[in-house]
Amino acid sequence: MARDALAAARAAASERRAAAGGGAAGVRKPVRRGGTGLGRARRRGWSGAGADDRDPQPLGRLASRLSGDRGWAPRLANGSVFGRWAELVGAEVAEHARPESLRDGVLTVQADSTAWATQLRLLQRQLLARLAAGLGDGVVTSMRIHGPAAPSWRRGPRHVSGRGPRDTYG
Repeated sequence: MARDALAAARAAASERRAAAGGGAAGVRKPVRRGGTGLGRARRRGWSGAGADDRDPQPLGRLASRLSGDRGWAPRLANGSVFGRWAELVGAEVAEHARPESLRDGVLTVQADSTAWATQLRLLQRQLLARLAAGLGDGVVTSMRIHGPAAPSWRRGPRHVSGRGPRDTYG
């Protein structure tokens, strides 16, 4: 009785396959699984010698795909200005200048001396071209370069306004 039921089920399945345009009765079609999201048909449950999406992936590729899917790419490009500063502008410039902030495409740079601030202002176009080549267009649109800050003579929480250190002799 079980053999008759199995034979009837097989015959019904082959008739459905033939009606749907399937090929020979003994050949199976690849099974499409919805979990991959790639729309590719898979034959078996294990991978062969070729590349497969279930194979281990490099971490950088997975991180870039994740950042692109979640919309983090612009913020990561902004952060890479600070992390890759010496690589982007060169070792000599990075030795005497450091990035302070990046807001709306405007990079604020603090130089060690006024001479270096002047030099960076003269090199501003070349630095913007290097940053665009390393990070992509539109990440840094302009630069604001500052020299060193003047020393503050204001000491302590209670300060008397006056002429500063010059009024000690008179």
